Amino acid sequence: MISLTNIELRRGIKVLLQDAELVIHPGQHIGIIGANGCGKTSLFKLLLGQISPDAGDLSIPSHWRIAHMAQELASSERSAIDFVLDGDPQLRRAEAAIEQALLDEDNDRLAAEYETMDEIGGFDARYRAEQLLHGLGFKQSDIAGSVNSFSGGWRIRLNLAQALMSPSDLLLLDEPTNHLDLDATLWLEQWLKVYAGTLLIISHDRDFIDNVVDRIVHVENKKSISYKGNYSAFERLRSERLALQQASFEKQQKRKKDVEEFVARFRYKASKAKQAQSRIKELERMESIAPAHIDSPFQFNFPKAKKAYSALVNISQASLGYGNKIILENVNFDLQPGTRIGLLGPNGAGKSTLINSLTGDLELLKGIRVYGENLKIGYFAQHQLEVLDLKASPLLHLQRLSPEATEQQLRNFLGGFDFHDDKALEPVVDFSGGEKARVALALIVWQKPNLLLLDEPTNHLDLEMRQALTMALQDYEGALVVISHDRHLLRNTVDEFYLIADNRADEFDGDLNDYQNWLRQFSRQEDKNKKIDNKINSDKKIARQKSADDRNKIAPLNKQIKNIETKIEKFQKQLSEIEEILSDTTIYDSANRDNLKVVMADQAAAKKLLSAEEEAWLEALEALEKYQ
Repeated sequence: MISLTNIELRRGIKVLLQDAELVIHPGQHIGIIGANGCGKTSLFKLLLGQISPDAGDLSIPSHWRIAHMAQELASSERSAIDFVLDGDPQLRRAEAAIEQALLDEDNDRLAAEYETMDEIGGFDARYRAEQLLHGLGFKQSDIAGSVNSFSGGWRIRLNLAQALMSPSDLLLLDEPTNHLDLDATLWLEQWLKVYAGTLLIISHDRDFIDNVVDRIVHVENKKSISYKGNYSAFERLRSERLALQQASFEKQQKRKKDVEEFVARFRYKASKAKQAQSRIKELERMESIAPAHIDSPFQFNFPKAKKAYSALVNISQASLGYGNKIILENVNFDLQPGTRIGLLGPNGAGKSTLINSLTGDLELLKGIRVYGENLKIGYFAQHQLEVLDLKASPLLHLQRLSPEATEQQLRNFLGGFDFHDDKALEPVVDFSGGEKARVALALIVWQKPNLLLLDEPTNHLDLEMRQALTMALQDYEGALVVISHDRHLLRNTVDEFYLIADNRADEFDGDLNDYQNWLRQFSRQEDKNKKIDNKINSDKKIARQKSADDRNKIAPLNKQIKNIETKIEKFQKQLSEIEEILSDTTIYDSANRDNLKVVMADQAAAKKLLSAEEEAWLEALEALEKYQ
């Protein structure tokens, strides 16, 4: 059991936690939530022993093994698979001990080390590491690549894989889904569900937390407040605690009125029916949920965009890809005003390729692309953060877009993204990833797009900002295409899905649960294909190994035959010399009798040795024929 008693934590002069209490029992799965900067990551550092409490007591069982997901980017020339295996120090120690025992030719110690390796599951460690990498989206061809050959997001995935590989009693994961797509998020969710140790997760993905944890610890007002159940249960319990506040009631009623008006206007309009049903469901939940977000610092809406009366973008009979590489074929994609689409599909199937083709950043390899009149695209992707002017403030970014707007108008708008007072004037260079993402989103919202293309917009955003974005997108009247691993966002903002898989982009007849089932079948087929490929590769490997073994066996035989032939040649030469001596008649004179005996003995010995070598030569040739 872990216990924190009267803990005080400071960062500089800022007090993060004061008189905080927390008890964590073995096997619990806990979600740590709270506003950015409240002390969640500092709490992890405290548990890892990287910092000490400024006051209070921390108790962690001394025998507990702690694993955590590193946040800094790994830099190494080691292969991805070796980097992941490094997460298991027991394995590496056992491997080193076996290698030393082999060098020392100590068979007794070698047997003991092999037994240790078996006890820690070391013989299947590489297989387990490969499964982790595959689950997190790495291809088989990737795992031999060096860590430094991967981009930052993929190196974070390697950090996650290494943490999961490490045997642990306590596992600490800080934003593990930030750089994952939906498929990898679903895989990780299933992995963590069956994790037997104690799990602490910092995450802003509410569906992910809902499905993995059985307890929530909310860090607010310098305290750690525990709630039984998952995130949805936390929302209900917290809303009950806040429901008596008048401000909460007023905000709730305003939102309720907005939703009711939307339902009244569009409930029986075919093009808006799905959205209206979504609002009705939201209305049913609202009285118990809305107060939980009353203290959210984010509140914004998409201004009404210029109306379009025909297709915004139409792609027909198209092939999409890069250079000569076709990713998607025979693509027909028609975006009408008000269309709301979520893109689903395995990692690398072509979701981002489709969005880049819609924006025009990617030329079509084949086919036709037509843009409608009055089209105004708002495009958000992770690289959007990289094109921000790091020296400029959020306010200056907006002033460059709308020099005619007053400073107060711009400040009021930025306040909805929690850029108040001096924060609106600070250069972006010092902002966190989440703050930069909010700046990028603010710029898109300000420009009043009638087509929103969002590629993983929630990365780096906290729970409250994600909730605000979801609410804003519900009221957004333009067309929307979104890729996201945040299922709550998808479920509450899109009306239909497209499946990007097998080089095609087709309408998906189902919801996210159906996609999860499809993904399981897809993964099973992938595994089946992989097994077939592995068998073929294994057969080839066996053949190559047999060929190598044969070469290894043939080499000494060839050497042996060569040595025998040298000896045969030597004995034949000796016999020729002896026969030449015996051909001289004087050797048979009585005076040479003793010399004759010696020569005759040498002849008999040479014949015997020659016969033995010839027999050995025939045996070696017979052995060689087996490998030919």
